[in-house]
Amino acid sequence: METNKTVGVIGGLGPMATVYFYDMIVRLTDAKSDQEHIDMIITNRATTPDRTNYIIGKSPNSPVEVLIKDAKKLEQYGTDFLVITCNTAHYFYGQIAGSVNIPVINIIEETVKYAKQKGHKKLGILATTGNIQTKLYQNMCEKYDIDYLVLDNEKQDHIMDIIYKDIKSGKSADMDKFNSVIKHLKENNCDGAILGCTELSILKNDNDLDNEFYIDSLEVLARKTINSCGKTAK
Repeated sequence: METNKTVGVIGGLGPMATVYFYDMIVRLTDAKSDQEHIDMIITNRATTPDRTNYIIGKSPNSPVEVLIKDAKKLEQYGTDFLVITCNTAHYFYGQIAGSVNIPVINIIEETVKYAKQKGHKKLGILATTGNIQTKLYQNMCEKYDIDYLVLDNEKQDHIMDIIYKDIKSGKSADMDKFNSVIKHLKENNCDGAILGCTELSILKNDNDLDNEFYIDSLEVLARKTINSCGKTAK
């Protein structure tokens, strides 16, 4: 008898990114009927403390206990592996993965591996300040021998405004700010930009950005999830 794999999704980090991830999985799965789609259990723990605020010392509230609790609950539900729909939360990846006996897919590693496979030589890293300060993408680029560029403080503030003041606040992204950052990346010989925050994946979708220059971490994770369930991605 065929056994279908069930994926556990640690979500709510933010809620709209989790909705978008679920939507993407459904749209990208090559399925002709309901039964050919993926079995998923999603926690949408929107009250999880902010990852960046904790990492950069703005808040004493660590999200790690909440993340581990949800990981364990998803494992108890009988999921076969876990995904975390937040790049910055991967600062706690080791603790989360170590708390369960099922695999946890690493969005940072999968995104950089994908960029390497696509032949990218130098990547601009667009992510939260918490992600940048903890060098999640920088370290992974070094592991896979890819050059990278990190933004200066002013441009990093632009990206944080887009993530927090625009998208997390339910508004449209300020594309003038975004495009000025992209211009800077291209002027510095970047042949790709990692959208290393799930809110930036929403920006890509809303503005129909191309797949050649923009490497969407959430889409990479969605495709990896589909394949890990033994299904084919469109």
